[in-house]
Amino acid sequence: QVQLVESGGGLVQAGDSPRLSCAASGRTHYTATMGWFRQAPGKEREFVAAIIWSGEGTYYTNSVKGRFTISRDAAKNTVYLQMNSLKPEDTAVYYCAASRLDRPVVIAQTYADWGQGTQVTVSS
Repeated sequence: QVQLVESGGGLVQAGDSPRLSCAASGRTHYTATMGWFRQAPGKEREFVAAIIWSGEGTYYTNSVKGRFTISRDAAKNTVYLQMNSLKPEDTAVYYCAASRLDRPVVIAQTYADWGQGTQVTVSS
């Protein structure tokens, strides 16, 4: 099992650019991909971004492409999501997840380990 703890969420204004962090611990040697998902009330959980741990390939959903950047610090076992120019429609609980698949993974069910989520609320 991989333990994931997100941080960095909170109440922000439209146009703000916070950075989310996800610290991983436990059996992290098997993790090949780290992803960020988000879920708003009454909506399905959706893919946001993912990073291939070894090759540093990154992938983004169209709604955040050009605004969000996913990165990792291997020494700290931490993945980040830099979110720029936030919009009210970005409001959601953001989840960090770990997968053993070293390929673009956009399906939530393929991630075995999840963090507790961090709320990001964007006011206009």
